[in-house]
Amino acid sequence: MNKILVILMSFILSSCSGQESKKSLTKNQKMDKQNLKYITFGGGCFWCVEGAFQYLKGVESVVSGYSGGHKNNPTYEEVCTGETGHAEVVQIGYNPKELSYEQLMDVFFFLHDPTQLNRQGNDIGTQYRSVIFYKDDAEKTKAEEAIKQSEASGRWHGKYVTELAKFEKFWPAEQYHQGYYEANPNQPYCSAVVGPKIAKFKKHYGELGMLKSEVAN
Repeated sequence: MNKILVILMSFILSSCSGQESKKSLTKNQKMDKQNLKYITFGGGCFWCVEGAFQYLKGVESVVSGYSGGHKNNPTYEEVCTGETGHAEVVQIGYNPKELSYEQLMDVFFFLHDPTQLNRQGNDIGTQYRSVIFYKDDAEKTKAEEAIKQSEASGRWHGKYVTELAKFEKFWPAEQYHQGYYEANPNQPYCSAVVGPKIAKFKKHYGELGMLKSEVAN
């Protein structure tokens, strides 16, 4: 009988210990979420930008949306007219312990041509402008330095026209835009423009070991 009691007590203690571990893990996960930083920028069609950043180590969330304009709650159709002042952007939540602001900027300038004014390829209009939204003077300084370094690297030939603007408000895009490429890889624009860009991105940053394990190869 004593042996059975010992076994039962061991099981109970083990279960309690496991529950505490789960509680600690959940608490740590919540702490990580609270320590996330957010950055908002636009580099052409948000399908392209969102589709790539989600694969980076340290990126916890990528949301497509609109920013930099004068209209509240803009719709995709309204932004496409170019009359709301908004740019198509992504807002990225990232863990600064795993991914630095400078690394995010490097990817940003890899994914679009910052020398093209108010366009990316055949996507033309102010809604497709190259823009970085900063929250304070310190972040503005970091963005300015990132622009200088990328421009000096010769990655893109010509003068960068990337706009620096004070962050005011981010409006999430309609639900069907979220994860658009993943859901619609065979859509004509996705297969012709987004897919090749993401493949190039995966090859380059995969070799640097910066992608999440499931897409590293």
